Amino acid sequence: MTSFSLKIIAIISMFFDHFGYAFLGQFSFFNLIGRLAFPIFAFQISEGYTHTRNLKKYFLRLVFFALVSQLPFSLFLHKYINNSFQLNVFFTLFIGLFAIFTYDYIIKLFNNSKSKFHFDKLVGFIIVMLFASIAQLLHTDYGFWGIIVIFAFYLFKNNKIASTISFTILCILKYSFNIIMYGFNYIYILLCVFTILPILFIQLYNVKQGKKIKYLLYVFYPLHLLLLYFLF
Repeated sequence: MTSFSLKIIAIISMFFDHFGYAFLGQFSFFNLIGRLAFPIFAFQISEGYTHTRNLKKYFLRLVFFALVSQLPFSLFLHKYINNSFQLNVFFTLFIGLFAIFTYDYIIKLFNNSKSKFHFDKLVGFIIVMLFASIAQLLHTDYGFWGIIVIFAFYLFKNNKIASTISFTILCILKYSFNIIMYGFNYIYILLCVFTILPILFIQLYNVKQGKKIKYLLYVFYPLHLLLLYFLF
């Protein structure tokens, strides 16, 4: 699959997720389909960092659309889901991108050091955990878990087996925590399965861009939230 194919799958599944809440007013099968979206977005961030020609513009683009999307996201969230404050997924993607950028910087910094003791990966991992904690404290969409998923995709970008195993473990841990906190519910099992499912598409990625749709996701995200907000 090309990057274009993955983005289309993510966009469609995200729309189903939000449509389900807007149209039915409650959790439904549409929301299970929606679990496919974020893992693909997280993977695209790790790939974007690796292949972008201008990292500064990438950062600025995420920040800009995070700010633009916050009002539509808040309106949708308060109308259909809950009244709690939350930052939209672009903030999560931005923090995740900054986390892997910082991790990469730490690795290069230690590699240039003459010290006999290299704690580069440990220090880098601690920094990533710090960014993940910040995301959780700021109540970004997917929070701590979202940042760790982005980092895992970057860390194991050259190893499909390790990438698949680490992502699967992270999904199991996420929903196991929900079961511990809120009690067993078969819905958590279904959510876990559908969250793991997009790894099948991700591992079919052929490292090709396909059709260029750089701004499709950025524009579609706030627009579809506004459309659903006013239609239902």
